Formats: sequence, C-alpha cells, structure tokens
Amino acid sequence: MATPKEHIDEIRRTKFSIGREVNPLMEDLHQAVKNLSAELYAKDVHFLMELIQNAEDNEYPEGVNPSLELIITSEDITGTGAPTTLLIFNNEKGFSSKNIESICSIGRSTKKGNRKRGYIGEKGIGFKSVFLITAQPYIFSNGYQIQFNEEPCPHTNLGYIIPEWVEENPTLADIKRIYGSHAALPTTTIILPLKPDKIKAVKQQLSSIQPEVLLFLSKIKQFSVKEVNEDPSLNTVNAISISSEINFVTRKNIDADSYTLHLSTDEASDVTEKECGYYMWRQKFPVRQENQVERRLEVEEWVITLAFPLGQRLNRGMSSPGVYAFLPTEMVTNFPFIIQADFVLASSRETILLDNKWNQGILDCVPSAFVNAFNSLITTSEDVPVSTLIPMFRFLPVCSSSYPKLNAVRESIKEKLRRENIIPCQSYSDQKIFRKHCEVGRLMPSFWDILKKGRKQGVSLHSLSSHGKCILNSSFDTEEYDDVVNFLGVEPVTSEWYAKCIRSYNLVLGVAEEDYLELLHFIAENWVSSFHRTDMKNVPLVKYVGPDGDVVLCPISNLTMWNGLSMICMSTESQHISWMIDWNREFRRVTDRYFMPKSTQEAIGCFSKRGTLLEWLKNQVKVCVASAYDFAVILYKSLKGDQQLAIAYVHFLYHSLSQHRLSNMHVDSLCGSIPLVDNYGHVITRRNGVLVPANGSKWVELMGSNPWRELGYVELGEDYLRPATFAGTSTKERQLMTFLKTHVAASDIPDISPPNIQLSAAYAPLTKKNAFLLLDWIRSLRYKRDLPAKFLTSIKTGRWLKISLSGSPGYRPPSQSFLFNSSAGDLLQDESVMVDIPLIDQEFYGNGINNYKEELKTIGVMFEYSEVCQFVGKHVMSLAASSALTKSNVFQILNFIRFLRLKVLPADEFIHSIRDGIWLKTSCGNGSPVGSVLFNEEWRAASQISDIPFIDQNHYGKEILRYELELQLLGVVVGFNKNYQLVTDHLKSQACSKYPTAEAILLIFECMRHCEHNSRSYNKLLQALKGDKCLKTNKGYKFPSECFLPNTDWDCLLKVFSSDFPLIDEDFYGTKILSYRNKLKQAGVVVEFELAAQRFSAVFKNRASSSSFGREHVLSFLSSYRQISNTNNQFPSDFRHNVCESKWLQTRLGVRRSPKECILFGPEWEPVSSITLLPFIDDSNNYYGQGIHEYRKELKSLGVTIKFKDGVKFVATSICFPQDPITIAPESVLSLLQCIQILRKDGNTLTEAFQKKVSQSWIKTVAGYKSPDQSLLFGSDWGSLLRRIDGPFIDEEFYGPSITAYKNELKEIGVTVEVSNGCSLIASYLDFHSEFSTIVRVYNYLHKKGWWPSDDTPRRIWIPNDSHNGAWIGSEKCVIHDKDDLFGSELNVLEKHYKSELFAFFSGIMRVKSHPSVDDYCKLWKDWEDSKEQLSHSECSSFWTYISKHWNKSTEKTVSDRLSKVPVESGSDGILLSSKHDVFIADDLQLKHLFKESSPDSIFVWYPQPSIPSLPRTKLLDIYSKIGVRKISESVHKEDITKLEASELKQVPEKGTVIGKGLLKLILGFLADPSMELEAGQRQEAVKGLLDLKVFETESAIEVSYKLSMSSGNIKSVNASRVMRWNWEDSKFFMQKKKSGGHKNKIEYATIFAKVISEGVLREKEEHIDALSELIKLAFLLDFDEEEVGYLMRSKNIQVFMEDEEFLSSAFSMG
Repeated sequence: MATPKEHIDEIRRTKFSIGREVNPLMEDLHQAVKNLSAELYAKDVHFLMELIQNAEDNEYPEGVNPSLELIITSEDITGTGAPTTLLIFNNEKGFSSKNIESICSIGRSTKKGNRKRGYIGEKGIGFKSVFLITAQPYIFSNGYQIQFNEEPCPHTNLGYIIPEWVEENPTLADIKRIYGSHAALPTTTIILPLKPDKIKAVKQQLSSIQPEVLLFLSKIKQFSVKEVNEDPSLNTVNAISISSEINFVTRKNIDADSYTLHLSTDEASDVTEKECGYYMWRQKFPVRQENQVERRLEVEEWVITLAFPLGQRLNRGMSSPGVYAFLPTEMVTNFPFIIQADFVLASSRETILLDNKWNQGILDCVPSAFVNAFNSLITTSEDVPVSTLIPMFRFLPVCSSSYPKLNAVRESIKEKLRRENIIPCQSYSDQKIFRKHCEVGRLMPSFWDILKKGRKQGVSLHSLSSHGKCILNSSFDTEEYDDVVNFLGVEPVTSEWYAKCIRSYNLVLGVAEEDYLELLHFIAENWVSSFHRTDMKNVPLVKYVGPDGDVVLCPISNLTMWNGLSMICMSTESQHISWMIDWNREFRRVTDRYFMPKSTQEAIGCFSKRGTLLEWLKNQVKVCVASAYDFAVILYKSLKGDQQLAIAYVHFLYHSLSQHRLSNMHVDSLCGSIPLVDNYGHVITRRNGVLVPANGSKWVELMGSNPWRELGYVELGEDYLRPATFAGTSTKERQLMTFLKTHVAASDIPDISPPNIQLSAAYAPLTKKNAFLLLDWIRSLRYKRDLPAKFLTSIKTGRWLKISLSGSPGYRPPSQSFLFNSSAGDLLQDESVMVDIPLIDQEFYGNGINNYKEELKTIGVMFEYSEVCQFVGKHVMSLAASSALTKSNVFQILNFIRFLRLKVLPADEFIHSIRDGIWLKTSCGNGSPVGSVLFNEEWRAASQISDIPFIDQNHYGKEILRYELELQLLGVVVGFNKNYQLVTDHLKSQACSKYPTAEAILLIFECMRHCEHNSRSYNKLLQALKGDKCLKTNKGYKFPSECFLPNTDWDCLLKVFSSDFPLIDEDFYGTKILSYRNKLKQAGVVVEFELAAQRFSAVFKNRASSSSFGREHVLSFLSSYRQISNTNNQFPSDFRHNVCESKWLQTRLGVRRSPKECILFGPEWEPVSSITLLPFIDDSNNYYGQGIHEYRKELKSLGVTIKFKDGVKFVATSICFPQDPITIAPESVLSLLQCIQILRKDGNTLTEAFQKKVSQSWIKTVAGYKSPDQSLLFGSDWGSLLRRIDGPFIDEEFYGPSITAYKNELKEIGVTVEVSNGCSLIASYLDFHSEFSTIVRVYNYLHKKGWWPSDDTPRRIWIPNDSHNGAWIGSEKCVIHDKDDLFGSELNVLEKHYKSELFAFFSGIMRVKSHPSVDDYCKLWKDWEDSKEQLSHSECSSFWTYISKHWNKSTEKTVSDRLSKVPVESGSDGILLSSKHDVFIADDLQLKHLFKESSPDSIFVWYPQPSIPSLPRTKLLDIYSKIGVRKISESVHKEDITKLEASELKQVPEKGTVIGKGLLKLILGFLADPSMELEAGQRQEAVKGLLDLKVFETESAIEVSYKLSMSSGNIKSVNASRVMRWNWEDSKFFMQKKKSGGHKNKIEYATIFAKVISEGVLREKEEHIDALSELIKLAFLLDFDEEEVGYLMRSKNIQVFMEDEEFLSSAFSMG
C-alpha cells in the first residue's frame, strides 16, 4: 500500500498530468470552481458551517467523544505572512485515500447519496468555501500533510484542487505548540492562514457562534473556540466551549421518540444563561411521492425533530434561529420552539427554500409532530400538578411569523390542537381533566376571585365543570396566558353559566358580607353586557329582612311589584337605617316593602366599589335606595284609605321633622297631598284646603256652618287633637295643631280664603264684632289678592252695613253708601234733586271704622266728589235704560254739560259715566256718543263704502249742530280730518261690489296707504278688493288677481297670446292709479315682469301641450324673447323651466321635444347621423324652414344643442346601427368614437344601455364584423409577439391610421387594447388556425402573458402532420415527455413537436401531464395483459421502476385494483405475465428451491437480475406484496406426514444438551427487549414450555408436505424431510439423530432447530420469529457456550434482568 506522500504524488501525476502536456480544459475548470464557490456563499464566513457539517459527517472511533476545536492565533506558523491563522482540530478517524481524492475533485463528495446513513453534507464543494477566507488551506490527517492554493498551479494552470505536500511551515511540532502540550493532537487538523481583509469577519463570526449549534448534531458533543496569543491582552475573540449531553430515558410513541438534551457553555464573558435543557421530540414521516426531489431520491422518511427549550435559550444575546437543517439557518420564526429537518437550503445556507416542494412536504408534517410532542408533554405527566404544566403552553406558536409559509404551519398547528383533549380544566379533586377547546370555557378574573374566597369559607365547588362547560384551570385562566388561550380558541363561558353556578353554590349566604358584595359587584359590572337577558335575574341574589326578622333571598325578577316599584329598599345614610326599619313595621301591612339587612347596608357603605354597585342596584335591579325623604314618599304612597295609618303618617312626619330627619321643605312637599281624616272619620286623599277642627274655631262663630265642604275642603277630625304613640314615639294632646297649620295649611278665619259663593250672613245686619271680623277677613284677603267675585258681590250688595240717610238710620249695601263730610255734596244739591246720598253711621261703629277705609273701598263704599257725579250719572243712565230718556232729556244732558263747563266744574266724571251709554239716536239706531259721527260733505265718498253711525239729524233737527263742542266732549266725531281708520272700521261687507266708482276705489287705496301699520285694518281693505270684480280693465271688471298693470318693456311677450291677459283701464282711473302700484300688487294685480313672465310661462306650458301652439307662435315667441333679452329684465327660473321643459319644438322625428331634447342641425352632425336617430329641429320648408336658424343664439340659450361636442350625450342614447354593418362608413365610426372621447373628457361614464347597443357586431376586423368585446386593437406592443392575422384585430386599412388615436375609447366600449388582456380572445381564435408556425406563435404569446382558461374552456393541442396539416387533440390525450418511449401508440408526445420553452405552458395552463401518470401506466399494463404474450426486460423494468418511484397509498390502491397479472420468472429472453393469485414471492429460498425443482411452470415473481439502482429488489417485492401477491412462506400449508411409532423413538435423558441454560438465557434476553412489551412473568411463562419438553430421538427422517392452493382450485405440493418437530399440544420434541458431516449439515441442523424453537416460543408474536431464529442459529453454531453467547447478546444489545437470572437459577438448580 502506498504511503500518504506517494498517494499525493500519484494524484498529481495521474489526475493532473503534472509533468505532462497541459490539458486545455484546466483553465475552464479553474474558473468554474472559482465562480461556483463565490456564487454559492454570499457570506465570507459560511465556511464555518461547512467545516462543522464536515465534522458531523465524519466517522469517529468507538469510545471517542466527538469534538471540534477552533483556535485562532496571530502566530504565522505557515510562513505565508498571514497576520492571523485559524486552526481546526477534529478527533475523527481521519482522511482516507478516498477522502483525499474527493477533496481534489469537484462534485465528488464521498457523502453523496448517503442521506439515509445520516450524512448532512451534500454539495461536494463545501471545503472549497475556505478559499473565501484563505489563499492556502492546509490539511494534516492520518499521515497526510498537504496544502491547496487558490492561485493556478504553474504546471496545470489550475487552482483550488491541486494538492502539494507540506514538509515544514508548519510542522507537527508547530501545531502541537498552538494546541497545547497537555493532550495528544486530534487526528485531523485544518490550518487556514487568513486573508487580511477577512480577519475581522472571521473573528466576529467566531465570537458570535450559536451555542445551540450542537442541538441537532448526532455525533459532535464538544465544540470550542478560543484565541491563543503570546500577549493575552491582544485576544479579541470571545472564547466559548459548548457541550451537549442526552438523557437517554426516551419515550416511544407511534413512530417517534422523545428525550431530554442539555447544552452547557463555558465562556469568559458575562452571560446570564450558561445551561439550558431542551425537550426533544423526534418523529418519522414517510416521504410523499409528490414531494420528492432529485437531491433526496434515496430518502424514504422525513425525520422531524422539535426542540422545546426548558429555560432561557443559549443565544449569547443574539436572535435565535428557529429553523435548523442540522445546523442553524438565519431564519427567525418567532415560534417558541425549534424545527429541525433535512431541509433543502438556499445556496447561502441562510434560509431554507420555502417554495421547494420537498421543504413544503416537511412543513406539512410539522403540525402533526408538534401536536404529538405537545400531547406527550402535557397529558402523560401523571404525577405533576396541573399548575406546573401551564408554562408548557408557552411552546404554542402564538405569534405570527414573518414567513407566510410558516404562518400556514402555525395555522395548521392551531387547527390540530383544537381537535385534541389538551386543555387543562379546573378540578377540585386529584383527577386531572383535559378537554378540547370547544368543551372548555373561561371565567372572568373577578369571578375567579369570588370562587377562591368562597372556597376558603367552606363553599364546595367540586361540581364546577358540571354546568355545560368544563372550566379552564385557574392557573391558566390568567391575563398572562390570554394570548395562548385565544390561540387555542377557548371562549368565555356563556352568561347563563354564571347563573347556574351561583344558583348551585352557597355563594350568597355562605360568605362574608364583603365577599357577598364582591359577587354583586361582579354581576353589576357585567349586567348590561352579559346578564340582563339571562337566567341571572331568576337567581336568589338579593338579601332582605323578612317579616319575622330573618334574612331572606329574593331573585331580581321578583323584586318588582305590580306597580313597577321595587320591594327592596335600603337607606342612603347609615343613621336612618334602624329608624326606617322601625317605621316600616308600622306600615308593613300596606307597604309591601322590605329593607336589606342592616349589616349588608353598612357593608355597602364601607365597600370600596360601592359607586358601581349602588348604580346597578338602583338602575338595573331597581332596589329603592331611599333617603329619609324617599322613605317618607314610599310610606305616603302606600297609605291608601286606612284611617289609622293616615293619622300615623302625620305623626311620622311630625317626629321626622322634630328629629331633623326630614327638612321643612320635604315635609311641606309631602303634606301638600297627604290623606287626612275628616270630622266624619273619612280618609280624604284629594282636597282643595284644610279647615281646623270646628271645636274652638272662628269660622263657626261667623258662618255658623261649613261652606267650604262643597269646595273640597277637609274639616279635620278631632283625632288630630288627641295624644298618640307610634314606632315607640309619643305625641301630646293638641301637639299636632301647630304642625298641621304650618305644614298642612289647616286654616281658620281670617286666614282662610272664602268660597266663591254668597256670604249669607251679609244679607242681614251684622253685629259690630262680626262686622269688624268681616272687615279683618277682607283685609287679609286683599293682602292675598284673593276675593272671590260672588263672595265680594254679596258683601257689596248685602244690607249689613248700618248707614244714616237724611238723618234717618238704616242698613244699606256698602256699594250704595258713602263715607265723607257733608259739605262735599252741598254744591250739587240743587241740580241733583231726587237723588239721596246714604252715609255710614259713624256713631254706631265709632272712629275705628276709619281704620278700614281701604277695605270699605274694596266692598264699594264711596268717598270722593267724582263718585258722587258717577252716582248721579248712573241715575241718569238708569232712566235711559228704562227708555225714559226723551229728546228733551238729551238736550238737557247737553245743557248740563255746558253748565258744568261754564261753572268751571269738572265734568269728566259725569261725562265718563254717560258717554258710553246707548242713548243717542244715529243712522244705525241708538248708540253711544263714542263712535258716532256728525255728517258733512267730506264724508260723501266714505258713505258709499262704509256703514258709519251718523247722528240722526232728521230726529234731532239742525239744532243738534249747535252742540258740536259738547258732542265732541261726549266722543262724537265732528269733521272727516283724514279719519281713514273710521272708514275702514265701518267698511261694508261688500264695499267693492256693484261696479264701484273710481273715487271709491281710489279712497280704498288711500285708506290702505294710511293703515299700513295696522295689519288687521289693512288686510280688511285688501280682502275687500280681492273678493270682488272691482277693477275695470280692457276686458271689463275683473278680480285684481286677473289683472295686469302693463309695461312697455314687456308688452311684446303678452302679444304672443294677446287674448289671455286683461289690462287695467288707465283712462277710467287716471294716472293716479299708477301711484298705487304696490297696493295693486298686494291686491293680486301683476305689476312686475317676473310674475308676468311666470303667468306667461304657465299659459305657454298649457298652449305647448295643445295643438294650438303653431309655427307662428314659435317664431313670435323667439322674437319677443330676443327683444326682452336686450332689456334689464331677467326671465325667472320658472319661466325658463317651463319653456325649456315643455315640448313645443317640432323635430325631424315627427314629434315635439323640449329645447334641451333638440339639436339644431349643422354640417358636423352629418357623419354620425347615419348611425343614430337624433332629434334635429324640423327646418324643412314644411315647418320652420331655414328661418329658424336666425334664432340660433336664442335657441342655444333655451337649451337647444348647437355644437357637436355639446350633443354627444344624444349620440349615446340614440345609437341605431343598420342591420347590415357593411353599410356603416368609416367616418361614422370615427365620429362615434369622437363622441365617446368627448364624453370621457367630461367625466361621464357610458351607460349600461349604451354598452348594450354597441355590443352588436359592427366593428370591421380582419376576421369579419365583430362586437367590441370580440375585437382587438393592434399596436406596437403586440408586434413583438403576434401578427395582425393571429386574431380578430380591427381592420386598420379600412378605418385608416386615425383609428389608433381612439385607443382609450375603444377600450371603454370593450375592445381589447392591452397586449396582456388579449389572451382569451386570441385563445378563442386558435381553432381557426392550421399553420403550425402561427399556432406556436400564439402559444408563446399566451404563455408569456400568463393566460389561464376557465374551467369549462376546452383544452386542445395542435398535433401537426406537416406545416399546414394536423389535428386538434384534447390535452388529456397528450403527454409532454415519454422518456422510456412506451406510450407512442397511447398518447401524443409533445416533445416530438414542440420546443422545451412551451413545456411549462402545456403543463401548467393546458393541463398536459409532464409524464405519463400512474393511471396511464396501469392502462398500458392492462393493454399488455390483453395483447402481449411476453414483455421485454426493458419494458418491464421501465414500468416497475416508474411504479416504485411513485409508490404511495394512492398508487397502491390503483395498481392493486387495475393489475390482474404480474411478471414471472422465465427462462427465455421475454417475461411472461401470470395471474397475481397464482404467483408467489420467494421469501423462503428452501421452499422456492423445492417448488422450482418440482414444477415445470414458473410461479415466482420476476425482478431484474442483476439488480438495478432505480429498482431495488426489496422495494419491488414489497410492492408485489401490497398489490396482492402472496409470499410463499405465508401461503404454503405444511403437514407432517411422518407417523412416529413409539418403538422407533428414544427419549433423550439429558435434555439439557438440547434445551440448555444458554438457550433459555438467550430467549429471555430477547423477550426482555422493550419492543416486545413483555413483563417478567410473561417472559418466564413463554420459556416454561421448553423446560417441560420431553425430547425424543429417532433414526428415521421426519417427512413434511408443502401444499399451495392455486386460483383454479388445483393444488401444487412437494415433500421434504426435516430433522426435528415440536408438538406443542403434548410438549414433545422429536429430532432425527444427528448425522456426522461437514459444516453444511451443521448449519442445516442449526437452522431447522432455531426455526422450530422460535416458532414454538413466539406463537403469538410471529413477526419476531425470524429475528429470534437468527440469534438461536448463531448460538447453536457456538454450541451455546455461555461466554460466547454472552458476547453475542451484548453485541445485539440484549441483556437478562435480575428476575430472569433468578428464574433460571431456580429452574436449573431444581433440575
């Protein structure tokens, strides 16, 4: 064997031709290596991960703890001048010759294709990445001392892979010095002198190495980094040492296991966490066919490991990776656990390829692995309290990841977890409860507090989870875990749950008052949001003191009484609680009210959250939170008609006031309507006043009887005067009266108000005492201004006042009495004869009467001279009233007034007393002087329209005219003097009827002018005008509202319809009528242009709707419209509206239209008119003629469309394409597009109706006339992909190049203009093509533009025969590739016709299969079954290679159902097919040999020989088995045909030579394997059968028959001899006497013995027979030597436990 140096020399010589002619390809290879290395790794220091990966993939000697050590030093041991050197030490087995050859190559990794063996490297160029940090790497391993150089070798012009032997610089001694002399050098050392510009990056990476780098490495257990310098102060790298240790106590579960791994670090820096444990879950999943990739074809199982850190992760202050591919990536997942799997990485190793289907398959399995791991963590910890399990829920991925693919994993985990019984529920027993999220509910935090306090006070909560939901464990149901609980989907319990819970437990009476209030506060806070519509209102919650003083509970629903009030009360102030309860007992039979216990009320007062609680009690529960006043109101409302309670209530109020519990104001408000007991003992609830009891009252003394009773006054009973005791408080006799007078207003004369009735006592003389009492009463009433009319009248008119009349005494009413000195009336004595004046008798009443002057005046007593005059005047008026006043009396009155005036005596009082009397005769009958008029000529016009009361001069004669001054004093009107108001006041009801004169009408207008400030009078005159035809016009008398006051500015407008407008006759009224313009307007006359125009427009509107509106009217109107437009007059909006909206313009369509609906035709309208029905004004000679165009300006102002750009909206609604689109001129289309362009510029959108009209086929394309949505507009961006003939493009030759200027307009109506949007149309046009080049061009276009057809679109592919012929074939009949060339007659293979650029299009869009499917292969096989006698080896291999590669559950079912024949072995070149029921898998070669020798037909399945890598024999046989082919060992029926005679048998006395201790020990050790799941007793029972055996020996052979049943019913059988047999039933073991012979016989004997023993021991565990048989066979060959069997057992990891050793010792000691 060559030495390492010789080996290197050979590589240089033979592989790189050093010393020979230079290979011209060397330079290209050099550049390829350089480019690939730079491209693969974006980071300079990625080499570090590659080195760790290589170390993990290395092989290590047994007993070695694999380690990797990195030392960086400033010492230049290589002599390269490097300022810093990195050394890597690894205690692996070392480089082999193959490893050396691999590292000198590209892409020839010795690990390639060995993923199943645990290798994690795969690129083959990983080591070359070191060239990014070093120019000359060195390797010292197993005697090899070599270096590489990135510079091209001068001999080969190739760098990187040319090895050079190293004699020195460095030497092993140099390396040893750096490593340290304390220990031997590891096997392999890699030395990297660093490039100067890479030193900083390398040191930074070494200082930040992740401690978790060892987490998923199965080999490396130690990793360290340190810096070695002569001067330690120069060290800049943070040294670290990392080690891992696994707790091998694993838990097996499904195809998974779990264990605990501990990582620890040792570093000098101040790092808080230096150790962390990780719960590791490792689970296997079969690789799905659809997820396989070429780089992992040999991998059949995904192994997913999840790491759950049990403490603070070791991250050295850096972000921690969440995804590992054995080594960490840089992906931070935001998940609290780590995912490890054999991911396919990006070239930079920073991330996994998330879109890679292999990785997606792994990620799809992560949720299942997580759920299994989490279940193991949570539900299998039997002895651990639930509270300690809760932190495990922090492993749930609550937070979203920044990677969408990982968020899908998170969502899947969430969905799976929600189907698991993993959520811990509250249990107050030792039994743990786990449930699904939908079965668990959360409680509000405050309710948890209530439950905990209740439980401390003895409330039992054992059935907490029995109310429809299990309750989330209290340790979990906290704010800290809100995010986790929400992630799991645990919802709060329903509001009804709380009601059930509170009802079920003693949480009200069983807890302290403070805790009871906490419960109420909890309900209060959540009442509106949660409880008010639940059964909570029926839960007994509210405490109250019952009638017997016991505390009773009441539901909220029962608190409200029939009247809507609450039955429960509480005091607002603590000092009133007992007082309220005591008084409540007095009224308990009527109040129906109860108070909350005193302790509860006092607790509420001290409760810190009483605000919320009280608000709820008041507003929601309706508890009456009563103040003292509120309580008084409650008592008041419950009094009803109970006499005793009514009396008691007054005592209650009295004592409440005296004890300062109620204020005066409150007492007054209550006393205003309290029920009172009257003198008959009746309870009066409604009253108008209160009288003091009659006993001792003044009103009885004056009145004698009670006149107030009928007025609703209550005469109090004498019960109010008596003493009484209530609620333990006493009241003395008459003690209530002052209270009743003050607060109930119990009254007596003079304080009481009299009823409005006659005072009967006033109609008889009163005693002096009662007279003065009455006057005192009147004084009081005057002060209160409360003198009822009847009461006062009776006093005024009653004859109770003593007077003196001409010296004679008597009694008169006060209203007819005087109190003044006698000299005041002497002057009138002569003129007032027959009129006596009565004076009050002052001698009778004394001077005291003068103190009541005001009261006497009030009741009518007179004191003044003026009153004497009035007295006389009344006398005169009494004569007038009795018709005794004659004409001479009238003149006598006038003369009397003249007398008073001449005597300079005041006549005002006299005049005042008579001026309003009805005693003066007038033209309107008798009347008063006031308002009468003394007629003269000034009143002539007024007399025509008014009924003024003129004094009757015919009656009084001309003499009456001499008394003008006296008449004026009496109020008579003398002279007109602009007395327009009087005319108005007496205006006749029909003042303007019967054709009034001009003077009368002008007077009315003048009256209106003077009465403008008197709206009533003004309106009266105005209505008089409006109510009659009073104005003379050119058409006779008309109502003002029918008249017009003409104006020359707008006369022309009225002339259009001259017969419809009456004008006021100016000749009749004169020009003065014009001065009343505003009054005429108010009367309804049209005086302004605006109203005239409105009236005209109404007439215009009516005329326009009739046939009388002719051509001459239109032209006349347009002419007047022009004339008025030139003035300052503005047409009102109504005028313009009626004119513009009325349909009065005749159009060419034969109908009338409004102006805004018309167009005035012009040349620019010509093109579009051929494809529209537009409303042009009829300018033909038969109608308006060309003269209509003179009014172009006026028509435009009225709304007629003149310009083309203004009328595009008409085009949009008037489209009318001809039936034959060939008649549509290009100009018409362009004009239409111009219209659309204008509409779009104005911000208008095309209506649905327009879109519908233009959806016809009217656009000319190269494929004929098409609708817009079936048309395309060819542009420059189409040219690079298609030609105009490739689809229905608009015919540009027909329309001209200007059509492209309307690209946006065409797009608006549905034409496809963007190249990216034309796919559907182009695709739909494909069927019209037959030229292959065109079809390819269209396919390329559809592919590049991402066309995707709808599901119902037929997918057909053109299969050409030549360039112009072919056929359209459905995509399901096509396939892109047929690498084995098997389907030429079955499918159309596209790779034969199309270039590879279109394969993705065919596969993704057209749904063409890339390769034939399993169904296709099965159909092909079925055809072979029916048509081929035999298959070629290549056909059969290709078929089963494909099936093997795509094997999964679905494939298994398909192949099982479809294939009825399988290939069988044949001696010929061809392969025969036979029914799978008559073919067998030769899993037993002895049986195969027997049947093959005895049967001419092959009955065993075919498999390729020699075996091919793509179709492993074991995989193929497994497939045969799963599709229904039977194994020979399982199908054969064995019969023992030898009958052993007793005479031939010889019992073996020393059976230990056959069934010895070594055999039993081996079997017990095998059965003790955990996978067997057998306890000690079961193991020992299994081997007892061997101890009980009787062993017999025979000379004869023991014959056995093997039979196979075929599908035809035939039996194939063969016979064979065996050397032994075990009869289990009778515990007998027969064996043929051993023949002497060589090794063959011994092996045969051992094999049969092992088989028989294994079958007997493992009758119920047949799957383990073969494994045990192999062990026994080996031990047999070792003659069951105990030492050698012991070694065999250790090598197989088998051991015997103490209990089995004891069993063996006991068994064999007895023997």
